[in-house]
Amino acid sequence: MPIRILLILGAFLLSVLMWVDRACISAAKGDMAADLGFSDQQMGWVMSAFALGYALFQVPSGKLADRFGPRIVMTSVCLIWSAFTALTGVVRGLYLMIGLRFFFGMGEAGGYPTLTRAFTSWLPMNERGITNSISFSGGRLGAALAMPGVVWLIGTLGGWQQTFWFFGVIGIVFAVLWFLLFRNTPEEHFAVSQRERDYIVERRKPPKTTTESSSVELTEIRFAEMLRSRNLLMLMVQYVAHNFTFFFTVTWFFPYLKESFSLTNEQTGWYAAAPLLCGVVGNWMAGFTVDRLYSRGQWQLSRRLPAAIGFLLAAIGMSLCVNMNSPGLAVACMCIAIFGSDMILSPSWSTCMDIGGSNAGAVSGSMNMVGNLGSFFTALSFPYLHAALGSHKPFFYLAAGLNVLAIFMWFKIRPDQSIQDELRVGAE
Repeated sequence: MPIRILLILGAFLLSVLMWVDRACISAAKGDMAADLGFSDQQMGWVMSAFALGYALFQVPSGKLADRFGPRIVMTSVCLIWSAFTALTGVVRGLYLMIGLRFFFGMGEAGGYPTLTRAFTSWLPMNERGITNSISFSGGRLGAALAMPGVVWLIGTLGGWQQTFWFFGVIGIVFAVLWFLLFRNTPEEHFAVSQRERDYIVERRKPPKTTTESSSVELTEIRFAEMLRSRNLLMLMVQYVAHNFTFFFTVTWFFPYLKESFSLTNEQTGWYAAAPLLCGVVGNWMAGFTVDRLYSRGQWQLSRRLPAAIGFLLAAIGMSLCVNMNSPGLAVACMCIAIFGSDMILSPSWSTCMDIGGSNAGAVSGSMNMVGNLGSFFTALSFPYLHAALGSHKPFFYLAAGLNVLAIFMWFKIRPDQSIQDELRVGAE
């Protein structure tokens, strides 16, 4: 069995853990708010604090992964976010909780950029689409499991605090295992055969582009320079649209369903899990399409087509949400939206690897940083728009509009043009 399969499995499990840790606050929201005396607006700040910390530390985390390697960096960030997950069950004041969730987001910020840097060294070009899909589908599965699972754990362990302690311990164990078993490149790993090593090394670099650059793997690019890249700026904008839609499902969808349709925690948990499971299917379908089209020589289309279709479905689903008048209809609309929204993950992160090369950690971190500002505004805009306008409809229309805008972004993004090539051509 190829050893890189174990990396893919590890990435899947890590993604499950990250999303369980960040999504469990949605399922625990009712118990937390009642115990701590937080209003919906205050809980909005608690939830958004994670997104802000997560966004702001994407680029630093990605650069650390590029410089020091994913072995040390992933071990460190996993220990950090697991410690703050456990501390969530200890803190009681509003401002302390907001600060703690910010630092929790700061820790998790290193997760996906570090995985992207690992994939760049470990995976041939034609395996990146499905691998990204497997990795991100783990996150969706983790979030789906968190909805009914956290409800069950709260009852079994005796409270929402103990649930956060439980997940914190699991994360610390995973960090130790990652450090013991992972290596930065297949050339360094003790269990990789010479045949697998040669196969990866020969196929992990993109084919030369029209500018025939050979420097993409050699030079570190500063963040300020990256912001001159039209490709990266458009990747950032489209990722805002994705996160604005998706983050709703792991923050406000659970409490919205429960309060709007007078459901029990158990009923709401299973309802809220359905869109996330649809996201798993969308992830896998897009990943398969990305690799299949790339293998046929259609590099640009392999990234653009799944992303454009995904954003179209997300826009349709969020538009239909304005007419949600039953839990079944609400779930059906969100299933369409999240199926589509998750189709863009594989092409987005594969494109970061395509254009980033040895800077893939920083490039993916930059996209994820700006994209997660969408998550920050989702957590706040849902309760505040309702308080100001007396309706949830404006939120869903705003989400649909962002998804439509993202479709046009993808017809301008060029995965076959590295950032270094783009910046050099722009400077000439």
